[in-house]
Amino acid sequence: MESTNPVFKRGYAAMGRPGTVTATPADVDALNDLYNAPAASSARTGRMTIDDVVVRTSILFVVLVAVGGFAWSANLGAGFLLVGFIGGLILGMINSFKSAVSAPLVIAYAGFEGLALGVLSHMYETQYPGIISQAVIGTLAAFAGILFAYKNKKIRVTPKFQRAMIGAMGGYFILAIISMIAGFAGVGQGMGFYGVSGLGLLLAVAGVAFASFFLVLDFDMIENMIKNGAPQQESWRAGFGLMVTVVWLYMEVLRLLSILRRD
Repeated sequence: MESTNPVFKRGYAAMGRPGTVTATPADVDALNDLYNAPAASSARTGRMTIDDVVVRTSILFVVLVAVGGFAWSANLGAGFLLVGFIGGLILGMINSFKSAVSAPLVIAYAGFEGLALGVLSHMYETQYPGIISQAVIGTLAAFAGILFAYKNKKIRVTPKFQRAMIGAMGGYFILAIISMIAGFAGVGQGMGFYGVSGLGLLLAVAGVAFASFFLVLDFDMIENMIKNGAPQQESWRAGFGLMVTVVWLYMEVLRLLSILRRD
């Protein structure tokens, strides 16, 4: 199943043409063996392993947290927030559509995202004390819950599941545009768009749900990349894709909590 995450589309291409590998009952056992294989196997074969993904993803999050911690403690202003988001957006686009993954560019993306999130989180914490610890715990809980459900086959990526996600995302974006237009028109509060029962809360809940379920597609894509022998360097792309989704999830959790705290 090809992921809808543009980050992983390049990784999918690195595996070869879709359909070149036919799934058999033995694939499940082979995949389990692959997950349990020692990390040194990638050095011998040049192919990506789950350990490669874990290590690269950990490096990216260490960079993000370190830069974010500095931005928080330095109490940087809104200008750095803009620099972080613009830099992250540009590098995110480059890394998403670049045919050959670049570790320095992926690490730079993590740095810019850390800058933006550090400044933004400090702003939220100033307005709503304690909200960042709640958002971090909520994000980690959602990630762990989705990973547990996926590993235990409670959630399966099927063509029907993917079509449903794409269709629901279309509805989500339509509602988001309506909310944005209403906000610009100054009618959001009067129509209850930002109240507990309004559209703002609905969008925040939907955003958390979508970000969580897109993790399922990311996990599935990483499994397929490993199973189909993607090059070891592609583990940077896998880590980058996970970071994009986790940052999205954190932002949605933070938005939801701020709405609940405000109301």
